[in-house]
Amino acid sequence: KLSTVEDFNTLQNCIRGVEKKPLPHMLATTNMILHGIEVPSIDHDNLLSSSLTEWTNKDRVDVVITNPPFGGMEEDGVENNFPQAYRTRETANLFLYLLIHILKDGGRAGIVLPDGFLFGEGVATRIKEKLLSECNLHTIVRLPNGVFAPYTGIKSNLLFFEKGKPTKDIWYFEHPYHEDVKMYNKTKPINIKEFDWEKKWWKKRVEKEYSWKVSAEEIKSRNYKLDIKNPASISEE
Repeated sequence: KLSTVEDFNTLQNCIRGVEKKPLPHMLATTNMILHGIEVPSIDHDNLLSSSLTEWTNKDRVDVVITNPPFGGMEEDGVENNFPQAYRTRETANLFLYLLIHILKDGGRAGIVLPDGFLFGEGVATRIKEKLLSECNLHTIVRLPNGVFAPYTGIKSNLLFFEKGKPTKDIWYFEHPYHEDVKMYNKTKPINIKEFDWEKKWWKKRVEKEYSWKVSAEEIKSRNYKLDIKNPASISEE
């Protein structure tokens, strides 16, 4: 709870952001001002353009929340900032690797990633192996079609993990459509109140119609493919 000037100053100094494109950078800065952050620390830059060696311990962070671009390719040369085995020009893959790198031990992250990452192979497989061995990927929320319409029709997921301990089990939650919705779109967007389903389930997790648990060992046996269907929907089929 923020009650003093010192509280607001502490909050302001704890939030940092980076955005590559001019319009989203302006919108992010404006949004921060509207929410009481008088001097937003939102850099207009490409977070992937710096070498990993430039990140020191003092630069590491406790929490990262991000919706990186996906479905696109980075400009030539950006991949050279990453180790040989993880080089790719796919933006979302590079961002996930960077997140693992910049988090402190015990740090938490929430990231939006496309379905393509879940079943991706090659570099994506190696990044997922790194993720499960260095972090506890405890939750994947599978989002329905149209959540990011009209900007993209690609199905997406919310991945939540903590750095410092390997993954033992992954909980999946398949976000259902609201009873009066068949598809989300620009005129009928998803409502934040619909995530009350996830909030209610989060602390008392049980396997139900929309939730299931998969062991890390099973993920490894599937060559780190995270694109696992809801067992309840498979039985219905």
